[in-house]
Amino acid sequence: MDRAHALAKHLAGRGVHVVSGGALGIDGAAHRGALAGGGRTTVVLGSGLDVPYPLRHRPLFAAVLAAGGALVSLLPDDTEPRRSTFVQRNPLIAALADVVIVVEADVRSGSLSTAAAAVRLGRVIAAWPGSRGCERLLAQGAGLIEDARDAELALAGTVRPRPEPELDPIATQVRDAVRAGAVGVDAIVASTGLAVRAVLRALPSIEHSLFARKP
Repeated sequence: MDRAHALAKHLAGRGVHVVSGGALGIDGAAHRGALAGGGRTTVVLGSGLDVPYPLRHRPLFAAVLAAGGALVSLLPDDTEPRRSTFVQRNPLIAALADVVIVVEADVRSGSLSTAAAAVRLGRVIAAWPGSRGCERLLAQGAGLIEDARDAELALAGTVRPRPEPELDPIATQVRDAVRAGAVGVDAIVASTGLAVRAVLRALPSIEHSLFARKP
């Protein structure tokens, strides 16, 4: 939450409009950060506009409107929040954004559905390392965010790739074999001459090297 608040405050202070989902936790921190930076922010609700959720964020939503921001929803009035309605609203968050920054996420997080929508829409995606969902996004080619400067670069269209980890000689052999077309443990063993156990130990360490791509 501190990271989201700091990023949003920094960017809002430079005229960036912050979009998030209004939920407890990181969403709320991003909206508050935007307000603290003197900027505007848009809340994309997972409910009807007449039943804004969560209830404890109603003062926050009022502050968003007072600062010239907006509450928006794809859902009809009287729509109560449900798990499915939050999934429905996530593509709108991506559509309204030029850059989607995921600060923290689990592998089953709704943030990853927003990121998937952003990929379909051709948006820039960046993630802060450390959580499982963000690590997955980084392995798939998302830009690296570790401070406000990285966020500025992403908005300018220049994402910072995550450096490939240094590999030991065995892991390097395994990676090179896979890149050369070896599929499956038996094929890697045949290509490298390594023991099966050595190949299995090396595979987790080369995941990023195998699947990273340019954003």
